[in-house]
Amino acid sequence: QVHLVESGGGLVQAGASLRLSCAASGRDFSGYGLGWFRQAPGKKERDFLGAVSWSSGMTVYADSVKDRFSISRDVVKETAYLDIDSLQLDDTAIYYCASGLIGGDSYDDWGQGTQVIVSS
Repeated sequence: QVHLVESGGGLVQAGASLRLSCAASGRDFSGYGLGWFRQAPGKKERDFLGAVSWSSGMTVYADSVKDRFSISRDVVKETAYLDIDSLQLDDTAIYYCASGLIGGDSYDDWGQGTQVIVSS
């Protein structure tokens, strides 16, 4: 059973940096991507932020965040990371990681999310 657990969220000041982690277990993630999403307060949908190929480490990003967000993974620790620089008030959201087959059309397994609140 795939298990994704996000951590690292909390209350942070605007302008600070933050690292979120996604501990992944339950399958061989070769051939899979780990994606990061967020759901802002009052929004129903989750916005795609970016993803990393578990095998190659190649990354893709949404245009809206590529200047401040960085995604990586450590295959030994079985953990993916989302680094956010220069946090802004509108980065306040619940952040989720998810896994899906590279080339597939959906992310099939999701973590429970970690909340980030950015204060001024």
